[in-house]
Amino acid sequence: MPLPCQLLLGFLLAILIAFLACKAHSLNKSGALAAAFTGTIIFGIGGWEWAILLLTFFITSSALSRAFKKRKQGLDEKFSKGHERDAGQVFGNGGIATLFAALHFFFPNELWPWLGFAAALAAVNADTWATELGVLNPHPPRMITNLNKIVEKGTSGGISLMGTLASLTGSALIAFLASFLTDNWSLFLLVTFSGLAGSLFDSLLGGTVQAMYYCPVDKKETEKHPLHTCGTQTVHIRGWKWLDNDWVNFACGAFGVVVAFIVMLYL
Repeated sequence: MPLPCQLLLGFLLAILIAFLACKAHSLNKSGALAAAFTGTIIFGIGGWEWAILLLTFFITSSALSRAFKKRKQGLDEKFSKGHERDAGQVFGNGGIATLFAALHFFFPNELWPWLGFAAALAAVNADTWATELGVLNPHPPRMITNLNKIVEKGTSGGISLMGTLASLTGSALIAFLASFLTDNWSLFLLVTFSGLAGSLFDSLLGGTVQAMYYCPVDKKETEKHPLHTCGTQTVHIRGWKWLDNDWVNFACGAFGVVVAFIVMLYL
C-alpha cells in the first residue's frame, strides 16, 4: 500500500480508537488528541503488527486501571492522575514507541526499530501491570532502595513480589506478541527482560529522584501537586520538581530500550 494511503488509514483508525477511548473515559480530550497523533504514526508507518502491540498495551492497561476498584479505594490520593489519561501520560508511555515507529520508515528492513518499539512498550506495560496489580497484594510493599523499609501501598518506589510478578507478566505479553508477529522467538527473552528492567528502573526513580509532595492535612506523601485530593495545597518534600510521573514513565520506556540494545550487542 502506498505510504500516503497507509498514513490516511492509520489516521482514521487512530481517530476512531481515540474517540472510543474518550467516550469510555479512558482518555480525556488532550489524551485523545495525543493518542490520535501517536496512533497515526504507529498505525500509518508501522502497520497492523505495530498496531497490535500498541493496542495490547492500551487495552490491558485501561482495563486494569478500572479493575478491582473497591480494593483500590483510597489509593487515588497517592497518584498524580486518575484513570483518564491526558496528553502527558500518552506521550510519557508512548513517546519512545512512537519514535521507533517513525524510525522504521527510514530503516524498513532493519530489526532494531521493531526491537526498540517492543522493548519500550514492554517496559511501560510491565510498569502499568505492576502498579495496577501490585496494590492488590495483601502485604504492604517495601522500598526498592531499602528492602527492610515497609511503605504504604501506592508509594512511589515501593515493590512487592506480587507486583514484580505482574510486571514480568505484562512484559512477557508484549514480548510474546513481538516474537509471534515476526516469527522471531529470539526476541522473547530479550524483550521480556528489558521490559522488566525498565519497570524496576521506574520504581528506582520513584523512590529516589521523582518529585514527591506532602499533604499537611491528611499527613500523607503523594504525587499530587499543587492540590491534594482533599483540596489542600501540597508541599514539595523530595526529588526533582520537574521529574513528575509522566517523565518517569518516559524514562521507563527509554531504559527498556537501552537495556535491549546493550544485551543485543553483547549477544
